[in-house]
Amino acid sequence: MDCYSSQWPPLLIFFALIIFTRAQLPGTWELLVPNAGIASMHTAVTRFNTVVLLDRTNIGPSRKMLPKGHCRFDPKEIVLKRDCYAHSVLFDPQTKQIRPLMILTDTWCSSGQFLPDGTLLHTGGDLDGHNKIRKFEPCEPNGSCDWVELDDVKLSEGRWYATNQILPDGSVIIVGGRGANTVEYYPPRNGAVSFPFLYEVEDHQMDNLYPYVHLLPNGHLFIFANNRAVLYDHETNRVIREYPPLDGGPRNYPSAGSSSMLALEGDYSTAMIVVCGGAQYGAFIEKSTDTPAHGSCGRIVATSPDPVWEMETMPFGRIMGDMVMLPTGEVLIINGAQAGTQGFEMASNPCLYPLLYRPDQPAGLRFMTLNPGTVPRLYHSTANLLPDGRVLLAGSNPHYFYKFNAEFPTELRIEAFSPEYLSPDRANVRPVIEEIPDTVRYGEVFNVLISAPLPVVEIVQVNLGSAPFATHSFSQGQRLIKLTVTPSVPDSSGRYRIGCTAPPNGAVAPPGYYMVFAVNQGVPSVARWVHLVK
Repeated sequence: MDCYSSQWPPLLIFFALIIFTRAQLPGTWELLVPNAGIASMHTAVTRFNTVVLLDRTNIGPSRKMLPKGHCRFDPKEIVLKRDCYAHSVLFDPQTKQIRPLMILTDTWCSSGQFLPDGTLLHTGGDLDGHNKIRKFEPCEPNGSCDWVELDDVKLSEGRWYATNQILPDGSVIIVGGRGANTVEYYPPRNGAVSFPFLYEVEDHQMDNLYPYVHLLPNGHLFIFANNRAVLYDHETNRVIREYPPLDGGPRNYPSAGSSSMLALEGDYSTAMIVVCGGAQYGAFIEKSTDTPAHGSCGRIVATSPDPVWEMETMPFGRIMGDMVMLPTGEVLIINGAQAGTQGFEMASNPCLYPLLYRPDQPAGLRFMTLNPGTVPRLYHSTANLLPDGRVLLAGSNPHYFYKFNAEFPTELRIEAFSPEYLSPDRANVRPVIEEIPDTVRYGEVFNVLISAPLPVVEIVQVNLGSAPFATHSFSQGQRLIKLTVTPSVPDSSGRYRIGCTAPPNGAVAPPGYYMVFAVNQGVPSVARWVHLVK
């Protein structure tokens, strides 16, 4: 009897086809914890392999209490003036432990970036968090580190929906925000600096919020908002070139596309930017939840003297997709919806199928559809690369408060997606980093010692991945650098020594902590954290 036999009920045939299809697609899913206590709007992975999850503070009761005796008190708060619930937690993926963190001011639609010493700088938000600067200095998983809110320094201008990017000298530029057509810096320089570009691209549905900011290896910034981009000199605070507009309509909040800079390699003189997906223009204004998203992608060599956008089409129209740079240099596109726009309860038709973007393939063959998940992750969801090569998925709260009785409820589950390189049939080539320096300096030549179950037969890559601040479909500060390496040299113990050259300067890789992956035949090791210093 075949699967189309009339003896099989049509519904059973349908589900059998779904199961068969899923089984043929790469990637696997796992539930890490059923209840994280909060729905993470902002997520970042620390150098201690823990994960900071962060939500709004004015959202009312979460599902995680603060330690006894710890409460926020705000007489202006509408929902809870005395709030004893956690709105930030620290998650340990290895032990599955969740520890509540204390944060005082509103973090709604804020921005962040790791500093060179590994401290998470967190800026802005709404209401009493509008001008706030906070820090989280991570610690060992069993430590007691917590948020610190700075009282001696604040933002020059309120930042709501801004973007942060670490610079070659280790300082951070903070770009834009709602009603803030300026940039400023941390540590502070000379207050806010006018940035008219953001005003020029603003329209009735905004589309200039959470601009896509990428530090290019020439030291300048590629800043994209709406459907336009400029090259910005952060040292002189001026626009030094304009790029051609990207076809397909607006891409930034609330039109909900995403962007990534592809891996830097070779002599690091070339940087390629990809911008994918987005809502149809007008969907946000009209509050249309069923307007189909578009699936167009543009990629551009931002360092070219004559840059042009090369257009591609994803297998699915997608809004609110997260683009995660994998250790191999491929990009995972995950989460989001196929209709509507960003905003509370303004999207529908979840896009459960992740995509793998393979930049080295010919146009038309770059997208691979992967094994679908089952948990819709829409507005206010995140995706972050873990040091073991999995991608952690958190959040999704398309409602103003926590709401569990809804078509798309507030999502407290944390999942992990494992790309095909972690499948059991690839385990025999997965390398292990046995020895690596804790600290390396720019341009330094150093050795990495690896082992692998089977003999190494190809060049083993050694790639540095940053730990970005993921929020609203964009990972602030995300980058991958492929180091120049020598062929693997076996020693008497069966291990292999690889000579590596550290990045030449802070424009290629800003100072800070990086996940270092050895990649053997497309399969990455578990990362080791290395501190890159001047």
